[in-house]
Amino acid sequence: MVKKVVWSIGASKDRNEIISYWNNRNKSTVYGNKLILLFKESVRTIQLFPQIGKPTSNPTIRIKIVIDYLIIYKETNLEIRILAIWDSRQNPVKLEEKLI
Repeated sequence: MVKKVVWSIGASKDRNEIISYWNNRNKSTVYGNKLILLFKESVRTIQLFPQIGKPTSNPTIRIKIVIDYLIIYKETNLEIRILAIWDSRQNPVKLEEKLI
């Protein structure tokens, strides 16, 4: 059974900030649109195969790598909740603080 995907407010904000950053930096929406497509395809893959992500110390939370970004998600019996999208080039301590 394909589970429903729910984006947390934080994950939606992360995605929008990443796209906005690249659109402003490049003065073009081409790369931003490419990222949007990659994120959508990755979330669809997660939806079809929830165990595809790398396991974390928390057994219900997994990480799917998309270029330089990490899609952090939690699987429950009813849904897949996208918790955050994280630029892997940042300090990982900030990510831990964000997810607590």
